[in-house]
Amino acid sequence: MNNRPYPQTLVTELAKFGKRPTGDADWDACILQECRNNRKSAPTWLSLHDAALRFREEAEKVRKQAYNLADPDVYSAHSAFVMHIANNIVLAPQRRKFIVDDNNRDVLRFLLYYFNNCPLAEEVFPGRGYKLHKSILIQGGVGVGKTLLMQIFSEYLQRTNNPRFFWNLSVTQMVNYYTIHNNLDRFTYNEEECRGFKCNPQNVCLNDIGIQDRTFFGMDTGLLTDEFLHARNEIWTQYGKFAHLTTNLDNNELQKRFKRNDGFGRLVDRFKTYNVIPLMGKSRR
Repeated sequence: MNNRPYPQTLVTELAKFGKRPTGDADWDACILQECRNNRKSAPTWLSLHDAALRFREEAEKVRKQAYNLADPDVYSAHSAFVMHIANNIVLAPQRRKFIVDDNNRDVLRFLLYYFNNCPLAEEVFPGRGYKLHKSILIQGGVGVGKTLLMQIFSEYLQRTNNPRFFWNLSVTQMVNYYTIHNNLDRFTYNEEECRGFKCNPQNVCLNDIGIQDRTFFGMDTGLLTDEFLHARNEIWTQYGKFAHLTTNLDNNELQKRFKRNDGFGRLVDRFKTYNVIPLMGKSRR
């Protein structure tokens, strides 16, 4: 793949053979050559071209269904809806309101862009290198609102039918699942009800990693968290499914904690695949 402008002449020439472009100039040039030369291999190329077009159409359909938060009016509407969910769904049982201040305002803006796959997310915190394709890791002290933020966005994404919807989970919940099932399948590959080697991993957020490392009915919960992170990195690489995290640990504490059971330092290195977001301030509880 390259960033060269797509040549309009290629569109015109493909049309002479009744073929549509995929948008990949290198691939489409090969298809044009096959059409012109009418080689024995042409049917194979043209069959694969049809598959490439189907993939493009599916991607285009997803793109058109997405909200355009680069439009200030669209952004404003979604921002207000996030606050509506925070105050009327997530915090309603506690009879309190969500407070936006200098500690969370830009984080909220980043997350709203990010979860709608809007490139403007990468401009909210210049110099930090945040990317749309990376998962989220929110760091902060006790009670600053890390889990609450992810709970709000989980609800928001579900109610807007967003493909980036994630299940908001806890380490305690994961340990309880392991105690019952003796595996972490639902939290990782989700293969139990699938056939063959197919799996159905889900986007998730695991909250408060690294601070609940204790023995629970003979099981080291820290080891379970490590296994979860190893599996989820593979799932992110192969299936594009996210595993967001929250933690009270800072960078040094994360390094120390996740080197404990991994002499090769693989887990620590894999935190590079996260947008690590500090959430400042005092406890909001």
